[in-house]
Amino acid sequence: MEYVSAKHLLHRSRSTEWFGTDHTMNIYRGCCHGCLYCDSRSDCYQVEEFDTVRAKADALRILRDDLARKVRPAFIGMGAMSDPYNPFEEELELTRHALELIDAYGCGVTIATKSDLIVRDIDILTAIQGHSPVICKITVTTTDDALAARIEPFAPAPSRRLVALEKLAGAGLFSGVLLMPVLPFLEDSDENVLSVVEKAAKTGARFIYPAFGVTMRQGQREYFLDALERAFPGQGLKGRYLGQYGDRYQCASPRARRLWRVFTEACQAWGILYDMKSIIRAATLGHGDRQLTFFD
Repeated sequence: MEYVSAKHLLHRSRSTEWFGTDHTMNIYRGCCHGCLYCDSRSDCYQVEEFDTVRAKADALRILRDDLARKVRPAFIGMGAMSDPYNPFEEELELTRHALELIDAYGCGVTIATKSDLIVRDIDILTAIQGHSPVICKITVTTTDDALAARIEPFAPAPSRRLVALEKLAGAGLFSGVLLMPVLPFLEDSDENVLSVVEKAAKTGARFIYPAFGVTMRQGQREYFLDALERAFPGQGLKGRYLGQYGDRYQCASPRARRLWRVFTEACQAWGILYDMKSIIRAATLGHGDRQLTFFD
């Protein structure tokens, strides 16, 4: 494991619109899940050799000091740039020990991951939820394991993620799905979206938050389009993307409007939350005045 220096682990968010968090934290730098579409490869983030995972040196001491300086408990988002449950975490346990510190300092946490390793930490997440909000977000862009193996080649299969989601929900943790990105021309079918909704609902998921499309910007765009050609040879996907989107950053599916209607109708039928304010409100319910401060 390589280590990189860091002055701070906690960084204040510009707004609380993204799941109510007021701080972000990445204890690792880079990711080895190999997802073709990952926006964190973009040049603006300046992560060299993104597929090589590095840990922040002396991360737990730095996090402890950051937490000790907070006047009020933070609501911390983990996984925005790098998956906190990469394969190295099983041995290093940096994420687990970070959660122990978050618990000790009375903070809340949201976690975004594609790994079922998160179930290892159900005990700590349950302890945190006893005093602060916890939101477990499992990314599932398709329920087709074979398709996912080409798009997210080194991440645990969606079937494993859904089993993890069922365990999280069964433990009483506020959990749901990030249905993003939904790749145009590959995943943007009614059948794929409805399958995610149905299988997530059957696990006990409380919410599904979607993005019917993908982002492409400098650095990440080139990687993504070339990777599509390798993963889906002969399908002309690179040409289709360039013809549809050019050098745009926000690349909505041509079927986005219909998918939104199909998706919301299915979520309503299953009793699944899907808009951000409702998700935050439900996740923070019972945590006193904190529920209101997340909308400031």
